[in-house]
Amino acid sequence: MAVAFLGLGAIGTPMAAHLARRGPLVVWNRTSARAMEFASAHGVRAAGTPREAAADADVVVTCLPTSREVEELLDGPGGLLEGLRSGALFLDCTSGDPATSRRIAAGLARRGVAFADAPVSGGVNGAVAGTLTVMVGAEPDTFRRALPVLQSFGKRIEHVGPVGAGHAVKAVNNALLAVNLLAVGQGLAALVKAGVPARTAVDVFNASSGRSFVTEVLVPERVLSGAWPRTFRLALLDKDVGIARGFAREAGVDASVLDLAGTLLSSARAALGEDADHVEVIRLIEQEAGVEIRG
Repeated sequence: MAVAFLGLGAIGTPMAAHLARRGPLVVWNRTSARAMEFASAHGVRAAGTPREAAADADVVVTCLPTSREVEELLDGPGGLLEGLRSGALFLDCTSGDPATSRRIAAGLARRGVAFADAPVSGGVNGAVAGTLTVMVGAEPDTFRRALPVLQSFGKRIEHVGPVGAGHAVKAVNNALLAVNLLAVGQGLAALVKAGVPARTAVDVFNASSGRSFVTEVLVPERVLSGAWPRTFRLALLDKDVGIARGFAREAGVDASVLDLAGTLLSSARAALGEDADHVEVIRLIEQEAGVEIRG
């Protein structure tokens, strides 16, 4: 099974590396030097255009920042649509939006190409380890076709519903991450100002009902340590929260908590800049409170 992989970012690169070990692979990236470097390191071929990448592929996988970039790769001279063959399978691992996914799927179906939105969760570490969680929106037959490819880099692969459902679940998941980051940051800042050691507070949270991925992993590894690595941009988390808010409105659900989180996150993005990591929202909370959360 020949696979084309487009989008060699921080998570896409290790995902593509797993695919390179399972069979024929062609890669493409907007920065061509990165694709050529990857191809040389993994013994695969780098394509000059998206059309060339898709030309001989049974499966095309995209992993890009937004659905807008996916649509741009499909359309225009040298785009994927010029290279995709009838009968091919298109897997979009972008953290995209449900409405665009449905639109893309409808257009591809008219050309005989099956589509699944398959965003991933687990970060760079999960991508390197091949243990990502994959949320798949697709028809049942398409999901079955996609499974062997997704198993190359995913450990938990869930068929969550029809096309668009994968991106909806990923967006809501990341919106919950944002809510947790904001709430934990504010709560810890208040406790530290009151004289409670941050490490003690986090240990209590993690033995109690307030624990979460933020308290169990992100805060101990990044905030208490003062390490602040950059693995997932705040700008992308802000984008995902926006998708979740739009999805909730479309479903007729009051999303006032997500709306507030989105407003706060957008303000943090404006203050910290486009390159800031998502956990740095807690750094902004520290600055505004006049404390350091360390332990």
